[in-house]
Amino acid sequence: MASRDSLGEVFRVSIFGESHGPGVGALVTGAPPGLEVDEEYINRELERRRPGGPYASPRREADRVEILSGVFRGRTTGAPILLFIRNVDVKPGFYEEFRYKPRPGHADYVAYERYLGHQDYRGGGVFSGRRTAALVAAGAIAKLVLSKYGVRVYAYVKSIGGVEARVEPRDSEEFRRAIDSDPLKCPDPEASERMRRLVEEARREGDSLGSVVEAAAFNVPPGLGDPPLGGVDSLLARAVIAIPAAKAIEFGDGFALARMRGSEAHDSPRAAGGRIVHESNRSGGIVGGLTNGMPIVFRVAFKPPSSIPKPRRTVDLRSLQDTLVSGRGRHDPVIGPRAAPVVEAVTAIVLADLLLLREALLPGWVEDLRPWRRGVSGGED
Repeated sequence: MASRDSLGEVFRVSIFGESHGPGVGALVTGAPPGLEVDEEYINRELERRRPGGPYASPRREADRVEILSGVFRGRTTGAPILLFIRNVDVKPGFYEEFRYKPRPGHADYVAYERYLGHQDYRGGGVFSGRRTAALVAAGAIAKLVLSKYGVRVYAYVKSIGGVEARVEPRDSEEFRRAIDSDPLKCPDPEASERMRRLVEEARREGDSLGSVVEAAAFNVPPGLGDPPLGGVDSLLARAVIAIPAAKAIEFGDGFALARMRGSEAHDSPRAAGGRIVHESNRSGGIVGGLTNGMPIVFRVAFKPPSSIPKPRRTVDLRSLQDTLVSGRGRHDPVIGPRAAPVVEAVTAIVLADLLLLREALLPGWVEDLRPWRRGVSGGED
C-alpha cells in the first residue's frame, strides 16, 4: 500500500518520521544550485512553530535541523537536500492505552483499519502534528526560491473560538514582526488579549478551541497555474488540507460570495502605471485556477485539538465493548498559533514549485515581469 508523502513536481518535498520515533525530516529535490542557506536560518523558521510556552504543548523539543546533504559551503548544490530534526522529548508510554482504545477525533481507529493494526500509535505516529516541523524546514528552502522572484508569504491567526482579529494582511516587515512577537501569532493586540483569556479558560476546564489561520502571498506574478486540475487554488487546497486538523479552506471572500450578486462579487481589472490591477480582490488573487497578479489570500479552519482531559466514549477494539478514554500526553489547547508557520511553509512550497515549473517551460519569462519583481502587486515594501 503506497503512501503519499510528497508535494510538488519540479520543487518536490517528501516528509518522513513519526511523532515518537528517532525524528522527522524532509527530502527536498529540485532546489536550484547557489541558494545561500545555513542551519541557523532554518532553525529560526522552526522556532516559530516549535512547542512550549503557555499556549502550546509543553513537549520540550529543541527542533534543531541537521542538513545531511545538498548544501556545501553554505549554498545549495542542486542535489537533493536531506533535512533531519531529532525527536528529543519522547514519552511513548503515554500512548499504550490508546493502542486498542481509539481517541475520538484522532486517526487512531481509521489507521488501525488502514494498516491492519501495524501502525505506529505512539502520539499518532505519521498522523501527528509533529511531522509539520519537517514541512516548516522544507518551507524555509522554498522561501529562498521565492525570494528570487520577490514573492513573500505571511500567515497569522485570524480567529480563535470566535474572537476575530480586525486586521488585513500587509506586505511589510512591520507586519511580520507583529505576527512573530505575539504568543498567539495574532497581529491584532486587542484581539490577541481576548484570545489569550479564552484559551486559558478552555485549558482550565480541560477543553480546547478551534481556530482560523489567514495566509497571504504578495508579489505573485499573473498566469501561474496549470488548470483545470493543477490550478493554484487546487494545489494549495490539497497541500493545506493535508496539515493535521485542517478541516476547511476558503479563498478571497470564500463562502461570503454565495451571498452576493454577480455585480458585486467580481474583481474588475483596470490599467494603472502600465500594468493591469484589479479594483478588489474578492477572488483571493486566483481566477480560473490562475494567479491574476493580486495577493493570494485564503483562510484555513482548524478544529479544536482532539486530546483533552475530559472523559469521552470510545470502543475497545479487542472486545468491541463501549468504554471511556481520557486524553493523556502533552497537547496544544489550540492549533492555530503553531499551524500558522506550517500554512506559510506549504504555501511557499506550492508557489516555489509553480514558479520553477513556469521557468522550466518558458525560460526568460521572469525578465518580462520586472514590475512584479519590484514588489508592486498590492503590498507595501
